[in-house]
Amino acid sequence: MTGTVDFGASVALDAFAHRKPVVLVNAELDSLVGPILKARADEAGVVLTHTDGDEPGVAMTLFRYCQTVGLRPVAAGNIKGMVDYYRNPDTQAQFAEKHDQDVRKVTSFADSTKLSMETTVLANATGFGVARRGMSGPACGYVRELAKLLPAEAMLAGGIVDYSVGAMPMTGGFVVVHEDNPLKQTQLAYYKLGDGPFYVFYTPFHLPHIQLPSTIGRAVLHRDATVAPRGGPSCEVVTVAKRPLKAGERLDGIGGYCSYGLIDNHTAARAMNALPIALSEGCVLLRDLGKDDVICFSDVRMPAPRLSDTLWLEQMRRWPVDKRHTA
Repeated sequence: MTGTVDFGASVALDAFAHRKPVVLVNAELDSLVGPILKARADEAGVVLTHTDGDEPGVAMTLFRYCQTVGLRPVAAGNIKGMVDYYRNPDTQAQFAEKHDQDVRKVTSFADSTKLSMETTVLANATGFGVARRGMSGPACGYVRELAKLLPAEAMLAGGIVDYSVGAMPMTGGFVVVHEDNPLKQTQLAYYKLGDGPFYVFYTPFHLPHIQLPSTIGRAVLHRDATVAPRGGPSCEVVTVAKRPLKAGERLDGIGGYCSYGLIDNHTAARAMNALPIALSEGCVLLRDLGKDDVICFSDVRMPAPRLSDTLWLEQMRRWPVDKRHTA
């Protein structure tokens, strides 16, 4: 529950060594190296899972329910009140103080980084991708409007994670299903879910502190993960300049002044050798970059190797990207 990457990884590895299941409330860690941690957990014979109550778990629980009743999910994601890439610890200081929160953490909530991390966790659990870097994120008044606002071609091509902005109920998670069976369409219309062929289901709340115990029970008593990677990474979170940056500047990581994170398809991110934002803190820029430029490994000098670097490289070796298919 720390929200830190290296300390969280060390706790998880220690737990696996002692044959203990692990419940993560740490999208920063899970979005970076969740797949390799899941592989390590499998080798240890224990469960690794992200938690219900956090948006990935809320959406995944709903995703499984839709599958259980015979529907085909084609999109899933978060219901957001706002997103502003350029928020920083100064703009978020008053909010953080009012709610007794860490200012860098709430900055990551506002600037899309945490959203991108959470949807990456969901993407890795479902095998979905994104229609474009950063997702579509349509603004609307009611979450069910997503049925007509999300890109149909991308949903049908293999599924996407995405989000809404400003849509009631302003919080929680959603799943879009596709249904072209006339009988089912008639019943879904009768029960006020729309005319199809896309239908939106949603959960109008997320309550991590209250819903967490159900995930613990599932993991410990039933050896069942609420949400966990299904294999190698489908998506990852790349580092993007929040403002013009100069050679020699040291990046300040998640929730800082220098950069924000955007979800991208794993193959696309690796094709450009993008720097994952969870590895960005302490990196020194080797050249000037413009606002909204994606920061790549070739643009920085990395700090001394960390546990997170080691795990990420292990993950890349286990699931190498075929460079012939990354255009």
